[in-house]
Amino acid sequence: MTFNKTQLALSIAAATFSLAIVVPQAQADSSNAKRVAEEAAQKAQALEAQMQQMSSMMQSMQAELNRVKAASEKANTETAKVQELDQWMASVKSTPEVTAAKDNLVAVRGGWEVLDHARANYTSSLNPGGVLSSNANAQGYYFGGAFDYNVNNDLFGLVDDTSFQVELGFEYSQFGRGANALSATYLGGGVVNPSTSTDARLRLNASPKIKFNHGGKLRPWLIPVGLEINILGVPSNAVSVLNSGMQFGGGAEYDIFRGIVLGGDVRYHYATSNIDGVNTNGVSTGGYVGFKF
Repeated sequence: MTFNKTQLALSIAAATFSLAIVVPQAQADSSNAKRVAEEAAQKAQALEAQMQQMSSMMQSMQAELNRVKAASEKANTETAKVQELDQWMASVKSTPEVTAAKDNLVAVRGGWEVLDHARANYTSSLNPGGVLSSNANAQGYYFGGAFDYNVNNDLFGLVDDTSFQVELGFEYSQFGRGANALSATYLGGGVVNPSTSTDARLRLNASPKIKFNHGGKLRPWLIPVGLEINILGVPSNAVSVLNSGMQFGGGAEYDIFRGIVLGGDVRYHYATSNIDGVNTNGVSTGGYVGFKF
């Protein structure tokens, strides 16, 4: 029994000694592990900071690379534009100058005219039923001018190379001389000291003109219908001096040299009513010299 107690005491003493040795060693190992963990954490933080710094540097380098690339592309684009502009300027300088076609026209006209009816004779001292001039000559001459304004060269998109123009013109016509009832002297039913007057007239017109073969030297044309106003130099029996009418015509012109043209035309003048006994209907034909601009 005593032996057992002694052994037990020795066993307890040995265990206590062993524990005294092991516990400090474990505490030392635990302290070392903690220190190693702390050092590892610090290294990880430092490594993470370095990685973040490297990432920032990479982003900066990428941004700079993109900037340089964009600047290079812009410089290349501007260089290409400059080269294209230089090529265009060189082509313009090497290409002969093209002069735009002249389409408007100013013309001087003149020719021969014949009326459908001459002015009738007056037959009594009081001139009943007659007219103030007894000119029986139905033929005469005319001269004047015209301005052609070009509207388009495709007839409003209907026909290629066909110009639509508007002609504004005037003509002075003369048909000879005849007795004038206004200035004659009447005695006893007869005429004493008869007087004469010139049968002169003025015509104003505004007419649409269709001109073919745009860009060519020879250009036929026609006037489908135009408006005109007739002014009588010798008044009618009722002292009227104006009436309105229409004209129809056609002709052709040829560009002989740098916009100088020669042309000819035929026109028929028609009024729906006479001017108190004076008929203004008739045919005119002649030529003209025109200047394009």
